[in-house]
Amino acid sequence: MIKHRNRRQIKGKSIGLLLVVLTWSLAMGWLISFATNVQGATPVSEVGTVDVVAPQYQLGQELYLENCSTCHIALPPAVLPTETWKNLLQDSEHYGAQLKPLVDPPRILVWRYLATFSRLLQKDEQVPYRVNNSRYFKALHPQVKLPRPVDINSCVTCHPGAADFNFRRLSSE
Repeated sequence: MIKHRNRRQIKGKSIGLLLVVLTWSLAMGWLISFATNVQGATPVSEVGTVDVVAPQYQLGQELYLENCSTCHIALPPAVLPTETWKNLLQDSEHYGAQLKPLVDPPRILVWRYLATFSRLLQKDEQVPYRVNNSRYFKALHPQVKLPRPVDINSCVTCHPGAADFNFRRLSSE
């Protein structure tokens, strides 16, 4: 009789332990899925880029916009390859204008943002320094008759929100 009672106690404790482990696992799984879910963890900003910018890159994006959109429309990083952005950040001569170069830590934050959201150069491809020479820009604008020469500030013709870094909204033309 004592053995029977001990078996029931052990069985009851085993079931209780199993329920605690199951509850713990479900709770942890739910928390992990919530934390890794892009929709749940990353607020969608009002910036109209295609890519959702994760919190660790948002300051870099803000610094990029603050520094680059004062003179011209800031381009989404995806339209130029990573190598172009790297060269632009390192060069104080910016398309004929002398610029005060960014210094660390803002330069590092901007670089992380640009490197994350830009694209790679192909092996035998030359680094484009003009947007109209970028194969990514061309791929994003198939069958679009672009003005000659292409000027960054002419983006607003087709993208009326470009001055606000919103390239999603297109004009009716």
